[in-house]
Amino acid sequence: MGALVILSPLLALLYAAVRVSSPGPTLHRATRVRPGGTFTLYKFRTMRAQSAASGPRVTATGDRRVTRVGSTLRRTKLDELPQLWNVARGEMALVGPRPEDPRYVIADDPLHRRVFSALPGITGPTALAYRDEETILADAALAIARSDGRVRTSDDDVDRAYRETILPAKLAMDAEYLRTRSTRGDLVILGRTIGQVLGRTARR
Repeated sequence: MGALVILSPLLALLYAAVRVSSPGPTLHRATRVRPGGTFTLYKFRTMRAQSAASGPRVTATGDRRVTRVGSTLRRTKLDELPQLWNVARGEMALVGPRPEDPRYVIADDPLHRRVFSALPGITGPTALAYRDEETILADAALAIARSDGRVRTSDDDVDRAYRETILPAKLAMDAEYLRTRSTRGDLVILGRTIGQVLGRTARR
């Protein structure tokens, strides 16, 4: 809760920026997996409210649903600050595996069970490694389209690229993180995350 109080001026500023950027709610609510079930994850809305429900569940570079303010928030990762409320509620940790959409979770897969039996985190090794996930995803989707003889990607290409390329790599990384997890390691990840956010915000 202390972090929420300290960051309240910034949160208020971001709230106002999202509010005036396009019509719709300021916060985006998403269902994510946690040990024993699911929870509602909070983020600042980065997409046009009318189009957020359509299209793929993951976002690649060039997604037309993203607003101008939303693009900045996604690039700097400031859209994820409301997840501090999830941490305060005990639904997330500061550091841990990335929270996942239930539609991508395979309950009877041992690797999935291993990763999603841990409390998800706002940041973690995959959040750092895939800080440019939207670009990586767009490239993977384009590769799929080209393998089928097409020059443009579809929503299905984006979804398939995430399932077949991005998610398996992230799960393997998170599983290794959980195997070797330590307090010191988590502090290093937190420090790198803060440095990354500050660096991207300064370049904005």
